[in-house]
Amino acid sequence: MADLPFHDRADFDNAERGFIAKMTPAVIKAADGRVVWDNDSYDFLQDDCPETAHPSLWRQAQLCAKQGLFEVTDGIYQVRGLDLSNMTLVEGERGVIVIDPLISTECAAAALRLYRDHRGDRPVTGLIYTHSHADHFGGARGVTDGTDIPIIAPAHFMEHAVSENVYAGTAMNRRALYMYGQLLPHSPEGQLGCGLGMGTSAGTASLIPPTVDITRTGQEETVDGVRIVFQLTPDTEAPAEMNFFFPDHRALCMAENATHNLHNVLTLRGALVRDTRVWARYLTEAIALFADRADVAFASHHWPTWGTGNIVTFLTQQRDMYAYLHDQTVRMLNRGMTGNEIAEVMQMPPALEQAWHTHGYYGSVSHNVKAVYQRYLGWFDGNPAHLWEHPPVQQARRYVECLGGTSAVVALADRYVKEGDLRFAATLLNHAVFADEGDSTARRLLVQVYTRMGHGAENATWRNFYLTAATELTGRPSPATTSTTSPDVLSALTAEQIFDSLAIRVHGPDAWNERFAIDWHLTDLDERHRTTMSNGALIHQSTPPGDGADLTLRLTKQRLLALVDGAGADGIDHDGDMDVLRRLTAVLEEPMPDFPVVTP
Repeated sequence: MADLPFHDRADFDNAERGFIAKMTPAVIKAADGRVVWDNDSYDFLQDDCPETAHPSLWRQAQLCAKQGLFEVTDGIYQVRGLDLSNMTLVEGERGVIVIDPLISTECAAAALRLYRDHRGDRPVTGLIYTHSHADHFGGARGVTDGTDIPIIAPAHFMEHAVSENVYAGTAMNRRALYMYGQLLPHSPEGQLGCGLGMGTSAGTASLIPPTVDITRTGQEETVDGVRIVFQLTPDTEAPAEMNFFFPDHRALCMAENATHNLHNVLTLRGALVRDTRVWARYLTEAIALFADRADVAFASHHWPTWGTGNIVTFLTQQRDMYAYLHDQTVRMLNRGMTGNEIAEVMQMPPALEQAWHTHGYYGSVSHNVKAVYQRYLGWFDGNPAHLWEHPPVQQARRYVECLGGTSAVVALADRYVKEGDLRFAATLLNHAVFADEGDSTARRLLVQVYTRMGHGAENATWRNFYLTAATELTGRPSPATTSTTSPDVLSALTAEQIFDSLAIRVHGPDAWNERFAIDWHLTDLDERHRTTMSNGALIHQSTPPGDGADLTLRLTKQRLLALVDGAGADGIDHDGDMDVLRRLTAVLEEPMPDFPVVTP
């Protein structure tokens, strides 16, 4: 701790540079009066760091909580602190280009109002999505209806923007509640942001499909008289992502590929593992393409970096950080070390440790190392003792029995707490809770342990996980407060994705003995699809042969979406036995948005 450069105030200077005005109060409400964003609730961060927070994380939270309209350079502005992400505005000949319109339409509209209050009522003349995560497109309809303006996104944006919500969206949203601390109070004892920003807004999500795809690095587009040169960076921080350069402004947008923290190689909410090797190479390419021509670099989170030399240093250190994590993890796994073992011994170079923007406020060295290991070798560490372990409850009961019962386990855990080994105390108490979830003594001690671990964490998402776990151990699990599924996202689903969403809801054992085929004629798209139930799996086939179906339905895509959502089938044109549709719906299972995480 003493070695951290707390004397370096450059980030505070940069986070305040170009300040024009705050939104006052910084409280945003939905049409029904619900508060969807409250940045004023973080005013306590103006105080000194308390004992309930890691000083490095407190510093990061103070920086991320700075809210308002800022000038980045002549003609480029950012609104920061009104959602998890930044909204950037680039002035053109007739109006303003919006980059990344936040998560919620309410927050995006408020950000645009703040800009217009100080820069005039300029029309939105273009919209750019830097990448396919919801905090960079969800507020689109808060700034435009998309009519007669270019909407620019990286190639394959729509595919990736909607696919997360089709497959594991329910589980991701549940875990996101932990990751972002959505239920925690904003306080010195509670949520201090998430390292990348202060949190996720809880308003209305939207999505307007792109009209212009960026398909190659070097592609140049002119929007409202503003020249933009793009660099495609797929499979970095997002599967569809891009950096871009404004040559006439000497300004470089790094999307979410270079921010003021170590990012996630695998987010704690869950996702596909990202490729740090490719990530580092695209940062090398960005340096070569743009850095020596840029006077300022900004991103979709945090604050800009000014000065060509500072930009080169910043991007170089970010690149080296991801490259080092990748290469050293692979070096050690090739010496037989497991992901946990590598994470325990991994040390970052001292020069990187001294740079604040390499610290693990959002990602961490520990869980990123395990993600790199997982990308190459998967979940199995090669030890056959781990090949067929008991599930958590059965394993916990056996451990507790071997250790002499729940009381003995709690006593041992208390000893480890007193010795300062909170990690092993948490392991023991987790077994005790899973072996006997009604044991209040084990729960109380585990709440204390998780609380102390959260308060000691430099990583904001670790803190949120620990403190949310402590909260849920004292009450019922809660569903996520933020949903990225919206009518726009649902409308963007392809027919194949819609049928996939049905297939992953089939309760397999209930469908083992079912055999039927349904043909779906989507009349508005003139598409034909077949779903066949076979051995408990719902198999999709596009453009099926003309016979063999037990039921044929003729309907629009919107009617199909309504049917999947539980609407009745009355009035749907059909041939065949409608009881087949009933048999299908009878084996569908609803997802569980509030499934338990820290209890059986």
